[in-house]
Amino acid sequence: MNWNQIKQLGYALYLTNSFGWRLKQTSDPLEKKRIRLAYSKAQLKALNITIKVEHEERLPLDGQYLLVSNHRTIIDPPIIEMMLEKTNIFGLWISKKELYNSFFFGLFVRNAGTILLDREKEQMSGFFADVKAGVKEGSSIFIFPEGTRNKTDHSLIPFKEGARIIALKNRLPILPVHIRGNAGAVLSKSLKDSSVAQEITVVIGELIDYREKRPLEEVYKERFAL
Repeated sequence: MNWNQIKQLGYALYLTNSFGWRLKQTSDPLEKKRIRLAYSKAQLKALNITIKVEHEERLPLDGQYLLVSNHRTIIDPPIIEMMLEKTNIFGLWISKKELYNSFFFGLFVRNAGTILLDREKEQMSGFFADVKAGVKEGSSIFIFPEGTRNKTDHSLIPFKEGARIIALKNRLPILPVHIRGNAGAVLSKSLKDSSVAQEITVVIGELIDYREKRPLEEVYKERFAL
């Protein structure tokens, strides 16, 4: 690990905890959105990564959606937050138990506006009830339907069924988002040498009806010609 990597990790730890504390002080969704965006800008600025959005005209300015995105890196949530900067869309992130208990991310994740997904539980009824409550309060739901980071050479790993169930149960239009290319490789380059500017492209797909009968993964691949 070189000096730049050590410096970046130390700064990232400072950011997640300082912004996590700010998030803990408010329950207002739009204020949480503002703080999450400020965190995302600070983190990506430190990495010298800029975000380019393609087909921005497809991005709704408000409303409630199930936002689905592929998942390559730990900075994917900040990438999505930057993409949504000009909108009034606030979403609750579906977060794994490991992140809730993480020394690095725990404080931030627990207070940023999230719903805990604990796959160790035999029953998922509590999870779906939390999702329903969040939607009833006016929030969108943000999820990585692959369920974990894709570390393979494939463009996607198989989607979990839960995303489609969330959309159907809550009648949420599905907003597909694709982080193009291997964002993991971009992040690795930035961690090694942040003096070199990097760019990550996010593509907005056309909305998917929650009543769509085909598997979500199939329609997602179709939207982005994967």
